[in-house]
Amino acid sequence: MFRRQDQDDLASHPERPHYTAEEKRKRIFAIMAASSGNLVEWFDFYIYAFGAIYFASAFFPKANPTVQLLNTAGVFAAGFLMRPIGGWIFGRIGDRRGRRTALLISVAMMCVGSLMIAAVPTYASIGAWAPVLLLCARLLQGLSVGGEYGTTATYMSEVALRGLRGFLSSFQYVTLIGGQLLAVLVIVILQALLDEAQLKAWGWRIPFVVGAVAALAALFLRRTLHETSTAQTRAAKEAGSFAGILRNHRAAFLTVLGYTAGGSLIFYTFTTYMQKYLVNSAGMSVKTASVVMTVCLFVFMCLQPLFGALSDRIGRRSNMLLFGALGTLATVPIFTALQRVHSPEAAGALILLALAIVSFYTSVSGIVKAELFPPEVRAMGVGFAYAIANAVFGGTAEYVALWLKDAGHEPLFYWYVSVMMLVAFLAALRLPRRPDYLHNEH
Repeated sequence: MFRRQDQDDLASHPERPHYTAEEKRKRIFAIMAASSGNLVEWFDFYIYAFGAIYFASAFFPKANPTVQLLNTAGVFAAGFLMRPIGGWIFGRIGDRRGRRTALLISVAMMCVGSLMIAAVPTYASIGAWAPVLLLCARLLQGLSVGGEYGTTATYMSEVALRGLRGFLSSFQYVTLIGGQLLAVLVIVILQALLDEAQLKAWGWRIPFVVGAVAALAALFLRRTLHETSTAQTRAAKEAGSFAGILRNHRAAFLTVLGYTAGGSLIFYTFTTYMQKYLVNSAGMSVKTASVVMTVCLFVFMCLQPLFGALSDRIGRRSNMLLFGALGTLATVPIFTALQRVHSPEAAGALILLALAIVSFYTSVSGIVKAELFPPEVRAMGVGFAYAIANAVFGGTAEYVALWLKDAGHEPLFYWYVSVMMLVAFLAALRLPRRPDYLHNEH
């Protein structure tokens, strides 16, 4: 069991605690175990998007290919919209029943959802029940992912070594981005091993089986985790209460909403939407754009620990202020330059510049939110605020960008992102100036 240390009254314990070698090992293993589940969750969630082109006709056979993809995209969006509900449910569980319990239920739910998709019969076998079951599986996965972020962020912030909390907590986004990259890699391997007919007939099920098995492995790893909340905080009157947050921690909740709105929007803009932008606006081929984005995402993943370690030096507030300020100033110029370049190398450099700015946020997004709430409402405060802002702004980023382009006003999207970066900057100004962000880490 980890030593119980005061995670919130850091100012009263300015000295850095001494950790034994055994305790260091246990805490680092706990970070890895929690992160592994995060990787699996995001792999399972995104493999649907990457594999939809192969299984769309199995569930929506009467439509033309475009309508089939729109139908599967609608099911994907439904899973996205379940995130706020998942954030609320798992936030409540994490604060009232413990972080470990919430983490176990979350990854188990994702395993069930993946198995359902892998095994669900096609439209030819059971008719309209096929897309209904597919939707149910995606709703289950949406709930799981919605609860995963806040609970993982809370647990990792509480278990990380003081003085390295920014660095260690950054691995939440390392595994999040890694899950997306792993999903792409599995699809590429299957494309190399199977022909298109095999992929459409049965090959598309393989990634979901892989995801379910990986989720099962993560479940066993997470069973080894120690609980970081105490019986006292779990029994508190406002534990896991959203009403308690609004009554006593409204400012912190609104602050998290503010910079998560901008952070989610720019994250999905320069990751999920950027491939389509390179094809539709910059005029690149699909294959070239895919290669550029794969390389950029890999580098982006590797940047997270570096920017997390930077926050341990300069403070989380400084990270967030740099993110908001640079994002506000650089978004429009980067998009404008991308529209005019045709060299993959130049495009990659511009995207990496944008992702480096985003890294000021992603590397510390979990811990900077967790540090704003007391332990009795921490999982709820982090998870629910994130899920709402992520669904509203991150989930709609691609749709808004494409809608404005179709309307002939594409540059308005650049300014939309810039304005939300300004909101993130203003929200970051509300973060406390605490010296313990620099030295007195848990």
